[in-house]
Order: sequence, then C-alpha cells, then structure tokens
Amino acid sequence: QVQPVESGGGLVQAGGSLRLSCKFPERTFSIYAMGWFRQAAGKEREFVATISRNGGMIHYSDSVKGRFTISRDNDRSTVYLQMGSLKSEDTAVYYCATGPLNFRGDSYYVNADAYTSWGQGTQVTVSS
Repeated sequence: QVQPVESGGGLVQAGGSLRLSCKFPERTFSIYAMGWFRQAAGKEREFVATISRNGGMIHYSDSVKGRFTISRDNDRSTVYLQMGSLKSEDTAVYYCATGPLNFRGDSYYVNADAYTSWGQGTQVTVSS
C-alpha cells in the first residue's frame, strides 16, 4: 500500500500562515478518514485535525481550533491543512495519515491508532 506524502512545510514567522498538502493513494475506496498529527521535539505525537472522506466528520484539537482548517479534494486525492495565526508552539513535524472505518466511531479518529497509513512528515518551523 502506497503511503501518503506531505508537502508544504517550511519556515514561517509567528502570526503567519502556511498550507500543508498531503496526497494519498488514488482510488483508495477503503479510506474513511484523513488526519493530521504533529510531533514537536521532545514531545509526544499529538492529534491536530481529521476529516472524513465526504467531509461529514471534522475534528480539531483544542490547541489549533479556530486557527487551522482541514479540507480535502478527493478528485486530487489530497487533504490540506491551512494553518493561520501560527505560534512558536506550532513548530513540529507534521504527519498526514489515512484510516479505514472504525467500529469505535468518529471520535476515535483523534487517536493515532485509528490510522493505518502514514506519511514521512514535513517540518514546520515558526519563528519570531
């Protein structure tokens, strides 16, 4: 199974914005949710946002709610993370992932264990 591939990371000043993209395998009908996670140096990987394939399910972590927006374009097999009002605390490696329908329900997609395919990550550094 082909892994998703992230892009769009880089260096940005605090208060700025950045958009990450994640291309996932085309014509993968088993994908239910696409998610973004991040891991800062010295910290555990944490949930950022998730969206179902049809957009009916969306969740954000409290730390990014109101600042980040997740979206997807199934025709382009791509999920996006639009990041705004960036803070130094947002500095991390950002990972995208895809996961199948899970019997535990939509709320489970805030957990990394819900995902079965992960990208290699893209570095986001916020400076001031």
